[in-house]
Amino acid sequence: MKINVFLDDIRSCPQGHILVKDIDACAELLTNFSVHHLSLDYDLVDQQKNGMTLVRWIVEQKLFPDRITIHSANSIGGKAMYIFLKEAQEKLLMPRFIKVILRPLPISL
Repeated sequence: MKINVFLDDIRSCPQGHILVKDIDACAELLTNFSVHHLSLDYDLVDQQKNGMTLVRWIVEQKLFPDRITIHSANSIGGKAMYIFLKEAQEKLLMPRFIKVILRPLPISL
């Protein structure tokens, strides 16, 4: 069974997803489960580990979900994550069939 994961420390979790608020919890799910959809924020409470930290780790560890959505409202950070993943696909470091989407979500508290 595949799971859907939503990494965010502010937004509400969409139905059908598991909410994780930090990189370590997200990495644990990617390591131990098959992930269908991974939705990522860039800015997190932990200033040392952000969404870019995770996407680099995903490519390095080769733990790829079927689909990745960058939902960060941080236009610079979100775009950097998207570009990194697309370049990883171009360099064949990540399978090209994995769908990568940049779709910023507003921050709703």
